[in-house]
Amino acid sequence: MTRTAKTTRTAKTTQPQTTAQQLGSIVKSSRDIMRKDKGLSGDIDRLPMLTWIMFLKFLDDMERIREEEAILSGEKFRPAIDSPYRWRDWAFREDGITGDELIAFVNNDEAVRPDGTRGSGLFAYLRGLQGANGGDRRDVVATVFKGTINRMINGYLLRDVINKVNGIHFTSSDEIHTLSHLYESMLKEMRDAAGDAGEFYTPRPVVRFMVDVLNPQLGETILDPACGTGGFLVEAYSHLERQCRTVEERKTLQGSSIYGGEAKPLPYLLVQMNLLLHGLEYPRIDPDNSLRFPLNEIGDRDRVDVILTNPPFGGEEEKGILNNFPAEMQTSETTLLFLQLIMRKLRRQPKPGRAGVVVPNGVLFGDGICGRVKERLLKEFNLHTIVRLPNGVFAPYTGIPTNLLFFDRSGTTREVWYYEQPLPEGRKNYTKTQPVQFEEFGDCLSWWNSRDENERAWRVPVERIIENGYNLDIKNPNGKEDFEHLPPERLVEDIARKEQRILEIMGEIRQVLAGGVQ
Repeated sequence: MTRTAKTTRTAKTTQPQTTAQQLGSIVKSSRDIMRKDKGLSGDIDRLPMLTWIMFLKFLDDMERIREEEAILSGEKFRPAIDSPYRWRDWAFREDGITGDELIAFVNNDEAVRPDGTRGSGLFAYLRGLQGANGGDRRDVVATVFKGTINRMINGYLLRDVINKVNGIHFTSSDEIHTLSHLYESMLKEMRDAAGDAGEFYTPRPVVRFMVDVLNPQLGETILDPACGTGGFLVEAYSHLERQCRTVEERKTLQGSSIYGGEAKPLPYLLVQMNLLLHGLEYPRIDPDNSLRFPLNEIGDRDRVDVILTNPPFGGEEEKGILNNFPAEMQTSETTLLFLQLIMRKLRRQPKPGRAGVVVPNGVLFGDGICGRVKERLLKEFNLHTIVRLPNGVFAPYTGIPTNLLFFDRSGTTREVWYYEQPLPEGRKNYTKTQPVQFEEFGDCLSWWNSRDENERAWRVPVERIIENGYNLDIKNPNGKEDFEHLPPERLVEDIARKEQRILEIMGEIRQVLAGGVQ
């Protein structure tokens, strides 16, 4: 019997509920305790710590509910985690193992376990878990902990954090909902901390806009091959969840809708937790590089209906990865490799697949291999819309101008619609404290399904783009020209023309003063 998130969350529980304020206090207290530990150097260390601790508490709460349901229905229950490694065995009691004993149990390959026997340490056990048929929760746990380490070195402080997390009850849908919002705020702080490392996470309003216009439907498969902490997947999951009306539809949502790929261990852990907190019970996230398969070996069974993603800008891949691409299409620019992967992964039929991809400006005007990728995009796909984002959408991580490409497999491109998303009135940029808001996309959303040319929107026939060497960097012909962004030669011309006009006016004034003009 497959149990859905709905049945899980509506199961009766005797656990007391905590308020949003109390949950916030628990998380804050836990982070304050971690600040005292010498093994952690900042939020970039603290958030993963808190994540794996909450992950194990979450798992145990879910397992308790499943066990109760199995008993009630007379079915056999097999836990994902056996005793004495369940949260209830080693973490639940406030006076349980602590200090060096706790650190040894968590870190060592072999240790004295909470029941006094010797055996595998906690992480060693979790990393060795194997699902019965592959793809179940044990495989998820094993993969998560293969990329996770315990950075706390003080076992007494670790015990204090565990005791705090014991106050969170993942058996309540209200608490999960509240915690998911708290978690998102922590993720945002993490992103702020990670910005220096060159990782640029997609702002939530941009993610929501892209999901809204692509409008994934229940029964479709949605993929983000570079999913990071899971922004697109969480938004797509919530979008599909609102369409569910029956138990069968929830099974579809849980079992065959959301897919991702994330090669870095920390974002991989975070996306698992993020999706679990939002209600996806078995996140199907590939822990390896999505580019590792030869492009020509990706066939129909590997294809999906919808791809939403923000591939890394300016990254570089190793030689082995490049060999998966045709010789004439190999490039060190990761964005272009992902674009080729996305084109290959989009379903051909019966319903053509569709994609929304964040790309830097360089992709629009690039030539060489970049030009060849765009040639394929225009000849084999329908690149129907490019939304040009205003300056600073990714502030403070990067000031690189960005665009949203929307294309599908419905045929070749005949024309490309452009939409220039404006900055709010009176603003010249977005900042960390004044970021982009979803409401600002309101006009674009209204325009999307009823298109007319206006001061923000224009269309370009594909022949013009081809004549221009597949250059997609086409300025808005209807908008006001931005003086600040004119090329230098235009600025010089403009200044010289105005100077000339000033001289002419001064000459006329002189003539008036001299009485030369009546």
